[in-house]
Amino acid sequence: MDSVFRVDQNRLIREYDSETIWLEPWGINSLRVRSTFKEVMLNEDWALLGPDRTSPDIVIKDNKASIQNGKIRAEITAAGKITFLNQKNDVLLEEYVRNRKNIDEFCSALKIDAREFKPHLGGDYQLSQRFESDPKEKIFGMGQYQQPYMDVKNCTLELAQRNSQASIPFALSSLGYGFLWNNPAIGKVTFGKNMTEWSVYSTQQLDYWITAGDTPAEIEEAYATATGKVPNMPDYGLGFWQCKLRYQTQEELLEVAREYKQRELPISVIVIDYFHWPTQGDWRFDPEYWPDPEAMANELNDMGIELMVSIWPTVDKQSENFQEMLQKGYLTRTDRGIRTTHDFLGQTLYFDATNPSARDYVWQKAKKNYYDKGIKTFWLDEAEPEYNVYDFDNFRYHKGPNLQVGNIYPTMFAKAFYDGMKEEGQEDVVNLVRCGWAGSQRYGSLIWSGDIDSSFAAMRDQFAIGLNMGLSGIPWWTTDIGGFHGGNPEDLDFRECIIRWFQYGAFCPVFRLHGDREPHSEPLGDSGGGLCPSGANNEVWSYGEEAYAIFKKYMQMRERLKPYIANLMKEAHEKGTPPMRPLFYDFPEDQLAWETDDAYMFGPDILVAPVLYEGQRTRTLYLPKGATWKNTLTGRIYQGGVNIECEAPLDSIPLFIKDGAAIPL
Repeated sequence: MDSVFRVDQNRLIREYDSETIWLEPWGINSLRVRSTFKEVMLNEDWALLGPDRTSPDIVIKDNKASIQNGKIRAEITAAGKITFLNQKNDVLLEEYVRNRKNIDEFCSALKIDAREFKPHLGGDYQLSQRFESDPKEKIFGMGQYQQPYMDVKNCTLELAQRNSQASIPFALSSLGYGFLWNNPAIGKVTFGKNMTEWSVYSTQQLDYWITAGDTPAEIEEAYATATGKVPNMPDYGLGFWQCKLRYQTQEELLEVAREYKQRELPISVIVIDYFHWPTQGDWRFDPEYWPDPEAMANELNDMGIELMVSIWPTVDKQSENFQEMLQKGYLTRTDRGIRTTHDFLGQTLYFDATNPSARDYVWQKAKKNYYDKGIKTFWLDEAEPEYNVYDFDNFRYHKGPNLQVGNIYPTMFAKAFYDGMKEEGQEDVVNLVRCGWAGSQRYGSLIWSGDIDSSFAAMRDQFAIGLNMGLSGIPWWTTDIGGFHGGNPEDLDFRECIIRWFQYGAFCPVFRLHGDREPHSEPLGDSGGGLCPSGANNEVWSYGEEAYAIFKKYMQMRERLKPYIANLMKEAHEKGTPPMRPLFYDFPEDQLAWETDDAYMFGPDILVAPVLYEGQRTRTLYLPKGATWKNTLTGRIYQGGVNIECEAPLDSIPLFIKDGAAIPL
């Protein structure tokens, strides 16, 4: 019988019955795997950048073949089972097969294949990919899920985008590999004790990427090279960002900005939130409430404050642009029911961000009405998109059914503005986006964690989320300091929560205050930009004198740290290094660092131990071995490799400096 294997240039191919498998190098120490039962393999790179022309070592012998690229080797049997090994010959990952006899002479009557393509009647496939599980393995990354777990081993995660959930399917393993599920279809993954299973409800083929590395940093850098790196962070991105739900008029916003300057408080960015427009989908200011945007942007610029403006992808059926966009096919579709995908102060459809012409259309509107008036950074909200009902099977895009391509929407929304801004000659692009997928970072996406609760419990979730987002290839990440939903500035309990959150926020990649505070004010009118109410005040002086003094202290500290943070952002741009990362990233040889889930490194020299519980005034923490650590509150120096208890008064977050680094705290 002829061999089922062949080589095509630098690609190892297995063909058996109706299945074709491709294994090929795709970046340093990395391989890409694709499988299809269709006539041809799709030529779609999804999250990955272009192909690699590396010459791997390919060996075909008897009933087995292998392909090696640097530190990773894949072995595949004639029966089709794939195993990945590192340069030390350690198994990193192997497929879960309980079926025909394989190379190890193991046989099972269960009839479970590693790759299961279950055909839909007359169409594509429901796909499951199964791998063996090491119960001792730890898994990090995977984007943001509203849960307090950094290690997502033994978790089931939905592969879908929702408000406050960003599915970024890259997993970093403690065994020494990184794995990207390179498929934007809706589905789920279970990192079980007995099996790891990736599955999607509708797709045309299997596609994943895997890399091997001796350290988490090596793995992250390979992933960033394969999927893209963030641009340079502009200087204004390093300081303090002021935002609330919502400044209702031009004069209100300017008065707040003037107050910051009068108080001599450092401020870099101020934000205009939603419903500053006449109608969703007009993408322009309502002149009744915002009469001279260009003068407003100029005044803020003179104060050294960057203006950011909210953009929603929703198009109201009453919008001046609706009929043209409908005619040209620029709007999302529904397969059943009334064609309304979002109902909030109007019947709206999302523009189809997977359509290049629709992306250009929306950008041209934003350019004319915002960019040309001096606004150079945007808040791309509702980016999941946030359907009123998450019936993923009911929506359809230019690129295909939502079930097959839906997770890529926020990346394409970011790309619309990134491409337009780059075309205008802007070098440093940063836009705040409420969701992302693998590769979003290369389009200047600063992702935040969505509309979360205003509570200590929610803050603990964000702690885990922020670290996993960095490991998912998203170095630019932030939260609404204090949470979004609720929080009364007069409530003493909430004041404690926002103080602790503010301290933590000062040591996030972007330092941004936002929230829908209580009680709400009344709308200013019954149409256009006057329709929407506003939340209570959310400036740093809104929470009483004690809180104000603490906020001012950390704003000034952040300002002093800007040169240090600029270096972190440079590393993110050049190497993909997350500015905030778990302790094990810098101390991979310290096993206790892999167990620590309540402290993190902000760059190479600052260990941050946030206070995450109400009423807490002391806390224990682990200091990694291999370094000395100076407590910035007491000046005491510790040798690493110990657990300590430290003071955490309300006005201080525990911070430790590594090896006597000169950090201006």
